Amino acid sequence: MPLTEGPSDYAIGGSGRVADWLVVMRRLNEDETLEAVLRRGSAGRADADRLAAVLSRFYSHAARILVAPETYLASLHEAAALDWQVLLNRRFDLPHGTLLRIAAVQRRFLKDNASILVERVRRRLIVDGHGDLRPEHIWLAPPNPIIDCLEFNSRLRASDALAEIAFLHLECERLGGRWFGDAIRRRLARALQDDPASGVFLFYRLGRAMLRARLSIAHLLDAHPRTPEKWPRLARAYLAIAEADAKRLEQLLAR
Repeated sequence: MPLTEGPSDYAIGGSGRVADWLVVMRRLNEDETLEAVLRRGSAGRADADRLAAVLSRFYSHAARILVAPETYLASLHEAAALDWQVLLNRRFDLPHGTLLRIAAVQRRFLKDNASILVERVRRRLIVDGHGDLRPEHIWLAPPNPIIDCLEFNSRLRASDALAEIAFLHLECERLGGRWFGDAIRRRLARALQDDPASGVFLFYRLGRAMLRARLSIAHLLDAHPRTPEKWPRLARAYLAIAEADAKRLEQLLAR
């Protein structure tokens, strides 16, 4: 929208000389986010189908990231190790036994199934994605805008597209809408080469749950954290999901 200069004043959209250009913005209705809709229990099958179509188009055109398989595996090890380091800090009083069991399953998968992850890298399934695909960033009203992509850090956006869907699936379940996450996963399964028997989806989902637990509890490292009572509760909620996923993944590994 032009900012124009008149004889005695400036005007927006006037007929005088254009002095500058303004961006006209529209505030999105937060009642239409996937998070809000899941919390209300008002999401429908058509919502899941439309969102799946948007994500399918995005991932079909997303730039592929070339990464050495050993570098990708190392990044998964390093991310998990950072989660363990923070979550096992005694000051947070989180269940050590649970954390150690989860960590053991993660280590075992990375050791025994490294070849599956390497094959996904070789199939060029690592993309320049969103980086933080959570229900609070997704609007269900057409044209289904998805905001807050991690523009500031391309490294954080580079991941297996299946890991992003696993993250979204995790958050849908936490908000009481696992069926919604299941619908998205089914719709994208072929495109993202999601083989349930491989355990890759569970491994990614488990890792995201640990990451979210770590980011939640790390708020208490601030000198003056806001709502300090919130973060241990949220971290434990993510750990409960991670523990259940670890048990399912362990069963797959035992076959």
